[in-house]
Amino acid sequence: MLQDPWYRHVFELTDLFHTATVDFWRRRGGRAAYLPLTTGSVSSPMGRGSDSSPVRVVLEGVPTYLADSMQFLLELSCRLTDGPSYYVMPSFRGEAADETHLCQFFHSEAELVGGLDTCITVVDDYLRHLAATYLEQAADLVTALAGGTGHLREPLRDGAFRRITFDEAVDLLDDHPRFVRHQADDCRSLTRAGERRLMELLGQFTWVTHMDHLSVPFYQAFASGDRAKAANGDLLMGIGETVGCGERHDRAELVREALALHEVRESDYEWYVKMREAAPLRTSGFGMGVERFLLWLLNHDDIRDLALLLRFNGEQINP
Repeated sequence: MLQDPWYRHVFELTDLFHTATVDFWRRRGGRAAYLPLTTGSVSSPMGRGSDSSPVRVVLEGVPTYLADSMQFLLELSCRLTDGPSYYVMPSFRGEAADETHLCQFFHSEAELVGGLDTCITVVDDYLRHLAATYLEQAADLVTALAGGTGHLREPLRDGAFRRITFDEAVDLLDDHPRFVRHQADDCRSLTRAGERRLMELLGQFTWVTHMDHLSVPFYQAFASGDRAKAANGDLLMGIGETVGCGERHDRAELVREALALHEVRESDYEWYVKMREAAPLRTSGFGMGVERFLLWLLNHDDIRDLALLLRFNGEQINP
């Protein structure tokens, strides 16, 4: 690592990502949340549609989990401040690492007051801010590593971001099994090949919204007028899904309904239900995988090259 300039450059670009993120939220009155890495209330797996698993550890004899997302606590943070709440912190997942997944990665997550449309607009602005920052402060380095900066100018042009619904995407893909995964009639999701095909057809920076509710976490709000759909969206860019966002249930009874629908024990999320009873609030939030953003930034094809200290579950690795 010390002899390979690649990691020095990744370190430099990651630092710029962090400072640009802090700058973005300061301009919007956002507050950084310092949150614990351990939890008893994981947000993944999230029920019947889960394709992920949590990382379980034992601390002083007590079973617990390493957080796959601190979104729940960002929702709590939103109730303690007038503006958005955000962080850039590690997340842990139980699936094996490959070209598009890491076991341990960095998450840029935020929660804000408002619904899905508000959240999508903020994500679009965030990506424009990041692209403009790299153009201004690291254009030569990006050119040297990625072969140019034309892709950084794409999100800055008018009309760069598109939106289609999940059902529209399924129709566009002819519901082909290579592109659309059917876990049940009421639980479908896009494959990685499906995401790539949509980007070929529509271009990068395409939002796919309103997924089948059983394919997303229980905490995503029901779409207006349709309990079978979620008020959520995934942004496709680079290798595929790079940002996921969604609106939350604003009332306790809706959380209970979603928990039952997803066959998740309410007892594990009793505090989450009570939070809505004590402080009802309509919020939405998003999570961006930092290394997935860097894949797009560098026109790279293997996310494992973006971790300074790569980790694999079940292996003892030093340092």
